[in-house]
Amino acid sequence: MKKILLALALAGIATPVWADPPQAKIVVIDRAAIMQFSKVGQDIAKQMQAYANQAKADLSSQGKSLQAEGRSLQQQVAILAPDVKQKRLDAFRAREEALQGAAQRKDEQLKAGFAQARAAMEQTLGPILQQLVKERGANLVLDKQAVVFANNNQFDITGEAINRLNQKLPAYKVNLNAPPPGAPKK
Repeated sequence: MKKILLALALAGIATPVWADPPQAKIVVIDRAAIMQFSKVGQDIAKQMQAYANQAKADLSSQGKSLQAEGRSLQQQVAILAPDVKQKRLDAFRAREEALQGAAQRKDEQLKAGFAQARAAMEQTLGPILQQLVKERGANLVLDKQAVVFANNNQFDITGEAINRLNQKLPAYKVNLNAPPPGAPKK
């Protein structure tokens, strides 16, 4: 067995177990800061806030209308014939469920649009990070959230990543008709 390992090591096929691991050269990136402070991240956040406010306003007005209809129906229930009463209650419940379904679809639509926008941003950010890692001679990238302690900020490439991302992708149009993450593309 020793002869086989020795032969493999000499042939360059096997690395001896006692070899020193490569020296870690670490850089740190703050993904949350990139999303918050980059132009594209701010653009996406602004659009998402506007879409969310619009959805809330639309659903709120429909909800108020449905509440008023519910109060009116409660007043009428006592004087309606049983078959008419049941039809109106069923119709009211159907409208309630439809509104709940619309709210859920709108939420899913917002989440899918945000996920697509974030993925587009990440796709542009990937080569930027690779270039920064190469320039710094790093072999390990950590998210800043994983760093417990650092005594200087020379490891942090977030600012440079934001600057380069701002140049490459200053804005992105959020598509609310985006398929949900993991859905097959048409």
